[in-house]
Amino acid sequence: MRAVDCIHKKRNGGELSSAEIAFLIKGYSSGDIPDYQMSAWAMAVFYQGMTEDETATLTMAMAESGDMVNLSPIRGVKVDKHSTGGVGDKTTLIIGPLVASAGVPVAKMSGRGLGHTGGTIDKLESIPGFRTELDRETFIAQVNDLGLAVIGQSGDLAPADKKLYALRDVTATVESIPLIASSVMSKKIAAGADAIVLDVKTGSGAFMKTRADAEKLAAAMVAIGTQVGRDTAAVISDMDQPLGFAIGNALEVAEALETLRGQGPEDLTELCLALGSHMVVLGGAASSIEEGKRLLRERLNNGEALAKFKAFIEAQGGDGSVVDHPERLPAAPARIQVLAPIGGYVAAIDAEQLGLAAMMLGAGRATKDAAIDYAVGLVIVKKVGDEVTEGEPIATLHIREENGGTASVVDRVKAAYSIQSEQPSVKPLLLAVVTKEGVMRLAEGN
Repeated sequence: MRAVDCIHKKRNGGELSSAEIAFLIKGYSSGDIPDYQMSAWAMAVFYQGMTEDETATLTMAMAESGDMVNLSPIRGVKVDKHSTGGVGDKTTLIIGPLVASAGVPVAKMSGRGLGHTGGTIDKLESIPGFRTELDRETFIAQVNDLGLAVIGQSGDLAPADKKLYALRDVTATVESIPLIASSVMSKKIAAGADAIVLDVKTGSGAFMKTRADAEKLAAAMVAIGTQVGRDTAAVISDMDQPLGFAIGNALEVAEALETLRGQGPEDLTELCLALGSHMVVLGGAASSIEEGKRLLRERLNNGEALAKFKAFIEAQGGDGSVVDHPERLPAAPARIQVLAPIGGYVAAIDAEQLGLAAMMLGAGRATKDAAIDYAVGLVIVKKVGDEVTEGEPIATLHIREENGGTASVVDRVKAAYSIQSEQPSVKPLLLAVVTKEGVMRLAEGN
């Protein structure tokens, strides 16, 4: 078997066999197949696509290229949640304890962030004392005892995906839906989940800018999960404005605490209940999405979800008192209000630009080795559809100190807001649900 024959076959629209895909991934991982040939294959996939069988085979080949985590010692159905990423996305901080409080075990491996804010691990580490490194035995014992543990990705999960992703990044083939889907799902499968719930975001602050592309990606990932024996569902949600109000690590933890008290932003609460309800259904704790939502809302209202979060923090060495005293989280020493340049209604918010503003303040990483300042970030005051008067605050920057770059951050935040004279219609947050039965659209639109 030769790489050039696989490239030629895919270039001409042919379907590669399982043996051919395994040969490519194994050969590329070992260094026997050079970058230039794998680049040619990736470009052929970009233009010709892949069948469901090919994509599932590619996913398993990448998952099996490294460690395969065995979660079988954990009792119950282990349901993982993955988000394709968005600005202000702190759903794991809420869904983890919420779903665990309903009796479904959450054994999660999360990553650090590269971009506007830290990832889930960075946000948790903004809690004083919190440890994200647990050995396997402690991790499993904690999930069996408490129902919840979240740790940093350890070992060598899907190394073939890491290598292929780096190649795609420099060969303009990142946007290939089969390659995106197999990249995401290879890591989820290697992490040991029995079932997977996906939050696929679309809009200005998301990787998938259009709803049509988000639906294609969601369908591809659900098909992979189904092909390899994992119950999988996807929720498509809007990311044309930040989720909630807070953007920044400790700021997002504080907002997650408000949400677990039942007092969080409406959009954040809605999304967490939607994703969590699919998790408890797949985990066997509810028989329908409606029952799942009732169950989870009950856990928010009676304080069980918040109590679970406090126990989780303390189990991993963190200061549980932040639950009752969020002022003990890292706090920036200075704040600057960003004022509306004109009056009217907020017609649109460029979520990506607000994310970049938070990164400029130090809340995120421009490179993987950059340090994060847990305390800094921004909190928006006005969202799409809100009325605003000239000179009224639209956002508050939480900063370490005012310096020469602060003015450019203020300008970026102002530019992210589009204000018009007439009140706009507000796009629904939840757009569609994708399961193995197909796409169920919850709202009309692009």
